[in-house]
Amino acid sequence: MSNKEREENRPTTDEDTPLIHRCQKGDLESFEALVEKHQKKMLNIAFRMIGDYEEACEVVQDAFLSVHRSIKKFKGNARFSTWLYRIVVNLSKNRLKQMKVRLSRKGPSIDDPVENEDGRFQREFAGHEPSLQEQLEKEEINAIVQRCVNSLDEEYREIIVLRDIQGLSYDEISDILDIPDGTVKSRLFRARDALKDRLQKMLRGL
Repeated sequence: MSNKEREENRPTTDEDTPLIHRCQKGDLESFEALVEKHQKKMLNIAFRMIGDYEEACEVVQDAFLSVHRSIKKFKGNARFSTWLYRIVVNLSKNRLKQMKVRLSRKGPSIDDPVENEDGRFQREFAGHEPSLQEQLEKEEINAIVQRCVNSLDEEYREIIVLRDIQGLSYDEISDILDIPDGTVKSRLFRARDALKDRLQKMLRGL
């Protein structure tokens, strides 16, 4: 069954539907509610894809502007979040192509940024209060991992971000990338293998 057929046969219940219907009637408060609900996850997706916080913020802003312009055309054949993921992923890929300098020299931490309930971003560490040495070691490892993710081919990077960093299901990824489930699994296998190879080479060079 194709993705399109699966979407058409899938129940269209979506908790965002009431907000979407009000948005389609011009209710700005409902659109703001959608932005508030989804912006954190979309920012994390863009950040992991691009590796640059400021660029990711611009991508997410562009994504919501695109949603606002085309919300009246949204038919509900897929979940709103799936539609939004597609927009953010595609805009992130376009932004990567436009960026002249890749962040291979100094990758950001894979744990940064983390958004608090008050909307601020800060680095968080689990467990006991880490020592300065522990913080530096963790930041160094995270930077290495992010550099390796940044170095992956586009199709490998996006699937690692969606599955291993964001934890989306195979069905969700299939819908977002518009590829069969089998392709998702095979591509993820190859992406993980490529990431492992890059990590091993980089760690051997330390």
